[in-house]
Amino acid sequence: MDADVVEIDGSQGEGGGQILRSSLALSVATCRPVRIVKIRARRTRPGLLRQHLTAVSAAREISQAEVSGEELGSTELMFAPQSVSPGDYSWSIGSSGSTTLVLQTVLPVLLTADGPSTLTIEGGTHNPFAPPFEYLALTLIPLLNRLGARVRLDLVRPGFHPGGGGKLRVSIAPAARLERLSLTERGKMIDVRARAIVSNLPLHIAERELNVIGRKLRLRGEKLAAEEWKDGRGPGNVLLVEMQFADVTEVVTGFGERGVPAERVAARVARECRKYLDSGAPVGEHLADQLLVPLALGSGGEYVTHELSSHAETNIEVVRRFLETAIAVVEQGDAQTLIRIG
Repeated sequence: MDADVVEIDGSQGEGGGQILRSSLALSVATCRPVRIVKIRARRTRPGLLRQHLTAVSAAREISQAEVSGEELGSTELMFAPQSVSPGDYSWSIGSSGSTTLVLQTVLPVLLTADGPSTLTIEGGTHNPFAPPFEYLALTLIPLLNRLGARVRLDLVRPGFHPGGGGKLRVSIAPAARLERLSLTERGKMIDVRARAIVSNLPLHIAERELNVIGRKLRLRGEKLAAEEWKDGRGPGNVLLVEMQFADVTEVVTGFGERGVPAERVAARVARECRKYLDSGAPVGEHLADQLLVPLALGSGGEYVTHELSSHAETNIEVVRRFLETAIAVVEQGDAQTLIRIG
């Protein structure tokens, strides 16, 4: 085996698609070839699904990579990138697979490319087990812009699971180098509000969710908004709670499920919101994972989170395989964890 090839075990840690996405992003950024084996080996449907294939295709296109194993169900992939080429790109997943996760693969690299890029990605925009459009727009993208790049994210058309058919458009004005980020406090609370959205479903579903959220989080009036989207393909329901502080905005989401009462969906979201609020940590569980690769590829930084997920722990190990950047995980009082990168 070529000594320069980074070998990644896709079944390590949480064993999901995040290992693939981070490995591709880091491979492109460092121009180091990577071989990923046992891809999603622990999942019910192991190997590459359509959204993972789209992520591979996107990474291949922006880096003119040579790839083998790029096929549905493949559990092994060899990926050898060349130089990054910013520009205008369009990718269609061909299913309700997550557009935001495909974006997660190429965005960290394009933030410091030598020119602007415009991306159009079609598929699911609001999927269970993936960050929805609003999470990226309100939580992640503002922090990436704070690093010096300029990213704009637009929802052209919503797409829920399993219908899909959604479309995201992303414009990226890169920075020569990403600045350091320090996010150890939330700052003053500015606002808390909730939105319940239905697509091709009765509006009373959203209203019932908001009744529960309003009662449990003590919100009322203009802080609670029910919306109907009529341009989505197929039915869907998402509940979003936006908690805005001076230094960070956390968005907690819940998705309606067939056979699960709206009240139960809302109760789960309320519990997650309360957990975040009570923790005192500025960075939520999912954001702690998503900041790792951009900060490691930039000037580093530090942030405080409540507790590390298995996704984040696995992501740290993947980053360490590609970069010499030091990553320290320091347990602090009040069940908080400091992550220091670089």
